[in-house]
Amino acid sequence: MKAIPAAETLRPYDLRCEHLTTPSGIGVPVPRLSWRLASDRRGDAQTAYRIRVNGPGGVLAWDSGWVESEEVAADYGGAPLTSFTAYTWRVEVGPSNNGAESSFGTGVLHPDEWRAAWIGHDPETEPPFEPPTDDKEPRSQKTASLPAPRYFRTELTLAPATKVLIACTARGLYELRVNGTRVGDGELTPGWTDYRYRIPYQVYDVTDLIGDGPACVGAVLADGWWSGSLGWDGRRQAQHYGRRPQLFAQIVADHPDGSRTVAGTDERWRETTGPLRYADLLMGEWYDARLEHDGWDLPGFDDSSWAPARVEDTGHGVLVPSTAEPVRVTEDLAPVARHESDGRTIVDLGQNFAGRVRLTMRGATRGARVTLRHGEALTDDGGLYTANLRSAEATDHYVAAGRPEETFEPRFTVHGFRYVEITGHPADIEVTGRVTHSDTPVAGEFSCSDAMVGQLMSNLRWSQRGNFVSVPTDCPQRDERLGWTADAQVFLPTACYNAGVAAFFTNWLADLRCAQTDEGAVPDVVPHLMTERHGTPAWGDAATIVPWHLYRVYGDERVLRDSLPSMRRWVDHIERHNPGLIWRKKVGSHYGDWLQAGVTTSRDVLATAYFARSAELTAKAAAVLGDAETAEHYAGLRERIKEAFTREFVSADGRITGDTQTGYLLALAHGLVPDDLVPAAVAHLVADLERRGRSLTTGFAGVGLLGPVLSEHGHHDLAYALLHDDRYPSWGYSIKRGATTIWERWDGWTEEAGFGPVAMNSFNHYALGSVGEWLYGGVAGIGQRHDSAGYRRPLVRPLPGGTLRWAAAAHDTPLGRLSSRWEVAGGTIRLEVQIPPGALATVHVPTTDPSSVRESGTPVEGVATASALVCEVSSGSHTFTAAW
Repeated sequence: MKAIPAAETLRPYDLRCEHLTTPSGIGVPVPRLSWRLASDRRGDAQTAYRIRVNGPGGVLAWDSGWVESEEVAADYGGAPLTSFTAYTWRVEVGPSNNGAESSFGTGVLHPDEWRAAWIGHDPETEPPFEPPTDDKEPRSQKTASLPAPRYFRTELTLAPATKVLIACTARGLYELRVNGTRVGDGELTPGWTDYRYRIPYQVYDVTDLIGDGPACVGAVLADGWWSGSLGWDGRRQAQHYGRRPQLFAQIVADHPDGSRTVAGTDERWRETTGPLRYADLLMGEWYDARLEHDGWDLPGFDDSSWAPARVEDTGHGVLVPSTAEPVRVTEDLAPVARHESDGRTIVDLGQNFAGRVRLTMRGATRGARVTLRHGEALTDDGGLYTANLRSAEATDHYVAAGRPEETFEPRFTVHGFRYVEITGHPADIEVTGRVTHSDTPVAGEFSCSDAMVGQLMSNLRWSQRGNFVSVPTDCPQRDERLGWTADAQVFLPTACYNAGVAAFFTNWLADLRCAQTDEGAVPDVVPHLMTERHGTPAWGDAATIVPWHLYRVYGDERVLRDSLPSMRRWVDHIERHNPGLIWRKKVGSHYGDWLQAGVTTSRDVLATAYFARSAELTAKAAAVLGDAETAEHYAGLRERIKEAFTREFVSADGRITGDTQTGYLLALAHGLVPDDLVPAAVAHLVADLERRGRSLTTGFAGVGLLGPVLSEHGHHDLAYALLHDDRYPSWGYSIKRGATTIWERWDGWTEEAGFGPVAMNSFNHYALGSVGEWLYGGVAGIGQRHDSAGYRRPLVRPLPGGTLRWAAAAHDTPLGRLSSRWEVAGGTIRLEVQIPPGALATVHVPTTDPSSVRESGTPVEGVATASALVCEVSSGSHTFTAAW
């Protein structure tokens, strides 16, 4: 989390443009500028703001003047922005007049400003690669057809420039280089979107890399998601995007006299193969250091043997500015154990994660082949377990050049693993794990007195990192790694607590809208490929659930404006095919409560509950946007669905058809049980849990609702029993067996059966980790009221219980830091809360004796309940004590 600046009086910090910190290539003419607030003074609040935006040379582009407002965001309102231009901006806030500065840069704001062409290579003229006679490449059947990545370069001489920018992208993956230096710190660029509709580009400032004289611009180009292995279909390229990767780059130089030089990829670029023999996201990389082109990315290199690049087309196609944080290496992991046997070294990095290995070797002989295989677990005999990878080889090869010291680190692949098996290496090696994921900023913290619960939080954080690799995926290790929509929507509330995911999910939603069919059905995976499945309950409902939750967390109405047509089309699609309002037709794959344990929840119950939820959220979105007619229509539809649900599935004694935990959780969470039958339905849910020895049966759709629903209806004891449980099935069962991430299935490994079904058994999958929402919002108690968005009205309602002695959480809301910490000792509970400036919070101080509540020794006024004193507090730090 970002540190809060010391602030005796109100101070803005963490300035953002389009939800990003100092973006370099925005493509919207009216960007949204936002900031957070900090203050050490109780009751402090922003009363006004002033924004000034300056262009090159400090020329003022916009001065908002002082605007009386509590809002911590504003849309740019100045002179039209120009393409490829850097801007600085400053915000000051009243009444303190303190300010802070930041910057943003523009990309292409008008499509006709593109001058570059897509370039690639002509496979018809490419001579076959002949490996040296002393070394034949041992390729498997899967990798035998993998083409070699391409190396591209050009040289140009620019007049003296005040600024030089490069906009770059690829149909595939690229690494950009200028005058011998890698440009940027992004990985797997340009990232994965639905390339049929949107290909993002990045903008880099390379002014410091280009001096007087000739300059060399080069790039390495690999298959990536464009033409590499995807999902379980391997390299069936015709089903995906294209057969060969292509490069697109535009160089823009601004000169002291105000002129601008523009150059781009064209037929004058040269290209060839090199030491990178193949690079595939699923299969791995092969790098032969003996084939390196020394100095290829420097001016003066002899590229006469290289072929002219082939111009693929001259149009810019579907280029869009990158709108989300890039994938980056965010952390290095040191080994915790190392075992050598029979020429094999297995290194344990102590944590299951997504990324790669950096291997440093000393004394490797020329031509020595070093192989790295990756896995999430070990077999009983200590070997590497890879059966669950299915067709993904996850294997990297390095052929040594024979230098005294050599370092190998793949660039265009990513593996999901904890263990790496290394063969063919010299005795002296160093191994480092390189954690790689979308660099969404940390926004939340949670800790407590129970080590197992702390490990659970760590596990779901690591699963979020490992599966947020450009898109929200289902697993980082096997031949899948797809953006399953239900997985994303059930985990979203937890994800928003953990990290700032506004830009990440806004980007993903654009692909969801692109993938929606003409009649409104939403596919099971986004970006959409691999399957023609559409319209599945809980999966397709991501179209309504994700935008609404993003609005609730970040308070940005634009996500609703962009998504409301899609939300309406989705709900209309369901109603059109189910006029009786019980969702039985057009149900796609209908996975039900996926991977539930030992029971089967009625698919009709689940589908209809989601139908009602989507109609409700569509009505709410329309109401926020001021569309009263639309809001009334979908609110009425939701009520009719509830009536149909009650008639069809709710018995006179409050029993839900199927009598499963998830059935009750969905009906209660979405308000589909008549008020007079709610106590009975809750009793049936509780009875099922008790009958099973306080053990869960929920799958993806139900697991995240367990804590919130039980707590809402006064059964914290049961919620905590599930949290502390270490029997099968439970979160604690996997933790007790050394899990460092969330397992895909409760039976990923059991004492009775060993490893679960190899056809589908990921040990890094976040869906069952959606309990994180309750850890933040229930155990620690930080959230917001139902009538709040952007945390304007925080709700602090901690729920002490179980074996916990204390718990604490913090979250960076759009206004600023919100935190809660409670501790029980000696018959007293102590609750410390921090409310961000400008917020008015409702605080529930847990106690059975509301008259005992004190703040700094002073009695607190509020509304007494059976379990708390409810009071309202303004911003600042507050410490309460009460009898416990």
